Amino acid sequence: MRKVGLLGGMSWESTAIYYRLINEGVARKLGGLHSAEILLHSVDFEKIAKLQMEGAWQQAGKLLVEAATGLEKAGAEGLLLCTNTMHKVAGDIVDSIGVPFLHIGDATAEVLIERGIKRVGLLATAFTMEQDFYRGYMQEKYGIEVLIPEPRDREIVHRVIYEELCRGEVLNPSKKEFIRIADTLSKRGAEGVILGCTEICMLLSQEDTAIPLMNSTEIHAQAAVKFALNY
Repeated sequence: MRKVGLLGGMSWESTAIYYRLINEGVARKLGGLHSAEILLHSVDFEKIAKLQMEGAWQQAGKLLVEAATGLEKAGAEGLLLCTNTMHKVAGDIVDSIGVPFLHIGDATAEVLIERGIKRVGLLATAFTMEQDFYRGYMQEKYGIEVLIPEPRDREIVHRVIYEELCRGEVLNPSKKEFIRIADTLSKRGAEGVILGCTEICMLLSQEDTAIPLMNSTEIHAQAAVKFALNY
């Protein structure tokens, strides 16, 4: 079994989900008392969040590069960045390590392609929705068109992520708003919706809507299991 390195803590709420899903996936494949061999560096999200708000992405990237190289030195044979937003600095991380980096965009795109989805909606932080590092990656590498909510709805999604989900708060009024926003994206032509912030799966699941949802946290964790078990 390969050792998987997790760059987490952004937020710790979703990183805990990664840890559970990866271990559950390994246990299902191998049976018995098997669990995943995981190395975790969990950052202080307050520091990262402040740098995000200040637009200090290079500085935030340096912190994650230090964490990534530390995981590699500790024996990680592949790395996951347990957040969508900080994939803005994925290139810096890839350039600093000598082991595979499992990009969340690749894992999600593969699922979309398998399901024949070429136009998809995106619910995520404002950074991920509005900047080009995620939407552009999906379009340029995979030819997938990514639709984002209107400005007011982007504000709602961003606020709920940082003020509620990252603090472990799951509120029914916010669930209803996310369902409404996903429905609006569907009416605009989205064939499915990416839950493109790793905390959103705490609030929204496929049981809540008929619109196909791509849970990026679950998809990324499944990619980690495949990597760890080499299948």
